Amino acid sequence: MTVEFNQSLMGIPTEWYVPVAKAAEAAGFGHLALSDHVFYPKDLQSKYPYSPDGTPQYDPAWDFPDPWVTMAAIAAVTERITMHTSVFIAPLREPVLLAKQLGSLARLSDNRVRLGVGVGWMREEFDVVGESFTNRGRRMDEMFEVLRAIWKGGFVEFHGEFYDFPAIEMRPAPSKPVPIWIGGHSELALRRAARNDGWVGAQYRVGEIEQHAASIRAYREELGVADEPYDMVVSALALPTPDKLERLDAAGVTALTTSAWIAQGVMTPESLEHALDLVGSYGEQWITPTQG
Repeated sequence: MTVEFNQSLMGIPTEWYVPVAKAAEAAGFGHLALSDHVFYPKDLQSKYPYSPDGTPQYDPAWDFPDPWVTMAAIAAVTERITMHTSVFIAPLREPVLLAKQLGSLARLSDNRVRLGVGVGWMREEFDVVGESFTNRGRRMDEMFEVLRAIWKGGFVEFHGEFYDFPAIEMRPAPSKPVPIWIGGHSELALRRAARNDGWVGAQYRVGEIEQHAASIRAYREELGVADEPYDMVVSALALPTPDKLERLDAAGVTALTTSAWIAQGVMTPESLEHALDLVGSYGEQWITPTQG
């Protein structure tokens, strides 16, 4: 069985992130997922694409700490667990500065960072930071070119549709490129995921995961890269029983996203100690048996 477990840190106070991350590593989790929003508008007009009525499936009062600052703090007190965004709204940001942040974090964390990205859905965020909402998908694709060019190390220049700069060298460069994972499940998103290093999905039934995974494999076969290493990180609307894990493993899923407390019937832990206990008990019940 190669499916690892991925603990989502969404929905807890910022001060809990580091101790929960330490507990997750001790409990056997292989990955941590951090979410991203710059702010929440008082008057939200944008429709959330993953709910029937367009209402966001999270509490506006939740903390969304800067993921890279938070990952640096987590990396300082952990040794093994990897960290990724699920998902980072890349088109809100400038790619050269993002390359600097992630390149530094990759070096400081011994390459334990992954860039999970999405195009974003909240137009209000784009309006406030001064980035275009309408061309965000095309800009994000070009951002990947910028990031990978800079992360190779040495001098590089770039002349694209949206980004243009003369020869520059950024130090430190990561010792290897940061993997780029793509969120979403539309055909466009899955094709974009197939062109990159992984897919970071939302919540689906196991059968839906199998369908999306099959689509990605087919697209990667078209690209001639089906045999190259690839990550699929996704949340299943089912408990991680052996039969479910076997199906996910066969589909190519590499990590199962969960919330240790929600999986045990607790929407919000009463305290940090409660959260840590739930992380530990989840590990004992579901992770340890898979590790032989």
